[in-house]
Amino acid sequence: MTFTPGRLLGALGHILAGAQDPPVTGLCVALSGGLDSTVLLTALAGLRREGRLGWPLRACHVDHALHPDSADWASACARLAATLDVSLQAATVDARPAPGESPEAAARSARYAALRDVLAPGEVLLTAHHADDQWETILLQSLRGGGLQAVAGMPPLRRFGAGWHARPLLPIPREALHAWAVAGGVRWLEDPSNRDPAFDRNY
Repeated sequence: MTFTPGRLLGALGHILAGAQDPPVTGLCVALSGGLDSTVLLTALAGLRREGRLGWPLRACHVDHALHPDSADWASACARLAATLDVSLQAATVDARPAPGESPEAAARSARYAALRDVLAPGEVLLTAHHADDQWETILLQSLRGGGLQAVAGMPPLRRFGAGWHARPLLPIPREALHAWAVAGGVRWLEDPSNRDPAFDRNY
């Protein structure tokens, strides 16, 4: 399956048709600076520039302060957002794990707490989870003894804070996002922790 902004717009419209109470007031992309979220924000900004995006668009970046380069990553996200003429809200969190807590769980919990706090009423948090992420989630949950909910994987839309959380890239494989980014000269950040086999998903 290939990726195009038009396909993204169609998927987003289909997903957000289920967001009725509260009604959608805008879109907020969770921007890490990696390939997936960079493609998502770049494609949406292009659609807005063409007058095809029917909602206000902004981005949020969460600095977990776990890596020496995290401040540089935040700066890179700010530059990308400025280039795309998208406002960026940044937050820094304490993502250190509690005793016995996994680093992945601690970072995820801190990140979503921060994103929940910045979401306006009716606003939709967009995360760039794709088909590869979905399969990883199903596999990991199954290995941990999950039931039917695990097999269902991540939902494309759910209530979140004062608004919604949507994942419009779930049907798209990462390979397609990479191909679109390379073809369009899109640049992104590489987090070295993504290659660390100590983390369950990477392993």
